Amino acid sequence: MKISSSYWMFEGGLEGKRPIIEAMTEAKKLGFDAIELCIAGQGVLTDKTTKEECKNIVSEAKKIGIEISSVASGESWGKSPTANDAKIRKQIIEFTKKALHVTKWLGTDAYLFVPGAVDVFFMPDADVIPYDICYKRAKEAVTKLIPTAEEIGVAIAIENVWNKFLLSPLEMKNFIDDFKSKRVGAYFDVGNVLLTGYPEQWIKILGKRIKRVHIKDFRKSAGTAEGFVDLLDGDVDFTAVKKALAAIGYKGFVTAEMIPYSPGRPEKTAKAMKKIFK
Repeated sequence: MKISSSYWMFEGGLEGKRPIIEAMTEAKKLGFDAIELCIAGQGVLTDKTTKEECKNIVSEAKKIGIEISSVASGESWGKSPTANDAKIRKQIIEFTKKALHVTKWLGTDAYLFVPGAVDVFFMPDADVIPYDICYKRAKEAVTKLIPTAEEIGVAIAIENVWNKFLLSPLEMKNFIDDFKSKRVGAYFDVGNVLLTGYPEQWIKILGKRIKRVHIKDFRKSAGTAEGFVDLLDGDVDFTAVKKALAAIGYKGFVTAEMIPYSPGRPEKTAKAMKKIFK
């Protein structure tokens, strides 16, 4: 497996302000094999980024000696595919189709997609969507994206996040399988499941559906978002995680998503990732 860092992990990353070349250079210096770039409506990488601009990014990455592991986006939180407003649902589909093309132009084949939310714990004013309606709208959203994903060869990698949706590995498995498309899979986040489950069990059940893996750590006793801690400071059994990934034959990227940025965190994360996976 190759270790990767999230662009969001670096100073200015979450705001989309850190120049991509700077972030790639820092990731390389820290010893990461790859970096996950992040796309939003505003910032250094957007749905308006051109094919030529992406070619330049890929060229710079090769000079630096770093791979682009995947592309992630948090755009679905503010413009949810399961929102009550049909205009918002249309906007995020249009954004995501363009983002899938950007992903392809960047030379990678996995796009992290949050398909919707029953609620958003960090956005208290967001609508609360009934679970069954959320499920229906999320399926409709992915269905609309599949033709683009299949045409260009990029996977829609659905992440397990704190959205009160797709709460078990069996439900995630069935949700993915219903589309009957090789371009729909899972972006499995190790730390996100620890409050209610076991990462190794999710990995075994999702199996080959896993397109990419996010690495975080979590302290169960906290019980809230305050439980997300630096790698090796929480309760994730990384030995069990590595064993489970090996058992399903996963040899792809494992990406540290340690956010928000704080001084020294990228360095500490890089050291921990090498200790866990190298």
